[in-house]
Amino acid sequence: MSLKEVSMPASRHVFTRFATNVSEWAGKPAIFVLAVAVIIVWAVLGPFFDYSETWQLIINTGTTIVTFLMVFVLQNAQMRDTRAIQAKLDELILTSHAENRFIGIENLDEEDLKHLDRLVAKAARGKGRTEASNVSQAVEGRRKRSQGSKRAAPSRKKK
Repeated sequence: MSLKEVSMPASRHVFTRFATNVSEWAGKPAIFVLAVAVIIVWAVLGPFFDYSETWQLIINTGTTIVTFLMVFVLQNAQMRDTRAIQAKLDELILTSHAENRFIGIENLDEEDLKHLDRLVAKAARGKGRTEASNVSQAVEGRRKRSQGSKRAAPSRKKK
């Protein structure tokens, strides 16, 4: 499948471009300096407005609106970046000698991911091919257990 086959509707594409541009723009040091300058100007104007409720309301309203909107824009950009990285990693796994069982582990729960992280770290410390094979088998087992628990009743038996 080529990248052209994975096209999005035009309206969605507009938001994607907007979110990408805003997140790149918001991450620049000059924007941080501008934000600090706005706060300084607002603080300096406090005595001229007798620190009134309106003076306070201006900064509260402005920062609330900007924060509210930026959460959605930055979340959109982060989700797209994460999906792109995941697709690249999956492609590397598929085209290498790595175990295909690692594809999709991002869907495991936190406990399973921590356990796998410990197993991979242990394998990386030099236990060699045997330990890597054990990690691969553990990944498959955790994935099956995770899928089974989603279908089964919420209670789990303790061993």
